[in-house]
Amino acid sequence: MCGVAVVRASGPSSAHAVRSLTRGFPAARTASLRSITHPQTKELLDRGLVLWFPGPGSFTGEDSAEFHIHGGPAVISGVLQALGSLPGLRPAEAGEFTRRAFCAGKLDLTEVEGLGDLIHAETEAQRRQALRQMAGDLGRIYQDWSVRLKRCLAHVEAFIDFSEDELIEDGILNDVDTAVRQLQTDMDNHLSDQRRGERLRSGVHVVIAGSTNAGKSSLLNMLTQRPAAIVSATAGTTRDVVEVPLDIGGYPVLLSDTAGLRDTTDSVEQEGVRRARQRVEQADLSLVVVDLTQLPSEPQLVPVFLSGHLKNILEHSSHRQECILILNKSDLISAEHNRSIQASLEQSADVPPACFLSCQTRDGLEDLLTLLQNRLKTLCGDPLIGSPSLTQTRHRTHLQKSIEALHQYHQYKNVDLVLAAEGLRLGLSSLGRITGRVGPEEILDTIFKDFCIGK
Repeated sequence: MCGVAVVRASGPSSAHAVRSLTRGFPAARTASLRSITHPQTKELLDRGLVLWFPGPGSFTGEDSAEFHIHGGPAVISGVLQALGSLPGLRPAEAGEFTRRAFCAGKLDLTEVEGLGDLIHAETEAQRRQALRQMAGDLGRIYQDWSVRLKRCLAHVEAFIDFSEDELIEDGILNDVDTAVRQLQTDMDNHLSDQRRGERLRSGVHVVIAGSTNAGKSSLLNMLTQRPAAIVSATAGTTRDVVEVPLDIGGYPVLLSDTAGLRDTTDSVEQEGVRRARQRVEQADLSLVVVDLTQLPSEPQLVPVFLSGHLKNILEHSSHRQECILILNKSDLISAEHNRSIQASLEQSADVPPACFLSCQTRDGLEDLLTLLQNRLKTLCGDPLIGSPSLTQTRHRTHLQKSIEALHQYHQYKNVDLVLAAEGLRLGLSSLGRITGRVGPEEILDTIFKDFCIGK
């Protein structure tokens, strides 16, 4: 239950709804305190603010009204029933208001998706990225590319139709070639973003991995500040993947605790180990937990040991750049020995950044959070700096199809200019599907179905 509820009506019957429930009509875009009554029984339902937004200067582009009423269930139900009793009004479908705004040209599809992301944003970084997309930053990039590609297509078609009449300037096709190549370069650069925007939108997949009894579940519980996983001195306690969503420094994280990696004859634990290795393969970032008490007693041997251990945990050495090494149970060894191990690791280039930690005393937690936050910022980027990143898989798919179509232009430009022009046309169509300027009805259904009722 909330203190205030907003009931919105949009369409040609909105004015009738305001007159029927408030016995008057407020000034446009001015909040007016009114008695709200049932149009048939004249019963007082509530006293609230009424706002009137005449089209096309409204969110949907249509005549719209808002009733700001008290948020109790009985009040909301009474007002909705009163509106439902009027001819020409019906309950809105999920996302219908935003869909009407799109159909009226108020928003393009990237702005619609930005609004949807803003509604579902759970962290500061997600909110910033969604606001920037909703403001049209991403859509303007795609629209600019569409304009440039449309110009190239127009020049090619003009050359096909009028070149024999000598009405076309010399070198026009050379200009088109240059423009298309530059466009391809811009698209390739946009796609080469290491999925930063998509990762920020959906969350960074961080996996806690390591041998049994290294303290992985204790680390999960410490980061989540609750007993999310069972902790036991018995090896192999964690059998399945335990997932917890977190907000770390404003970045969304899906943190997974996994089974300890070891050889075992237990069929259930074997399945847990298989799932753990699968999660590590799919992870954006791995937190490899190592028991400090199990390291070689000689500090100079530790880097070689850890390098081999990481290869076993991560399986592929290329994954080490996506890994943070956590040396746990620092409270069980002397401070002097800790410093000796740290000095030895600093001289090695084969081991990723390491953090000394005690899940028992929480010593080293701040250093770990700082290291983790910096890595998350690298993986997701700063949504307010530089060119906006693409945020949806469908954007990437259509951009790749557009680039493929531009390759068709280069393939046929010296063979059949009509086929080359068709490549430009297909590329333009793929770009249009991103912003919604060109696209089948099912694209709209996919996007709007995730919106809530009343938005």
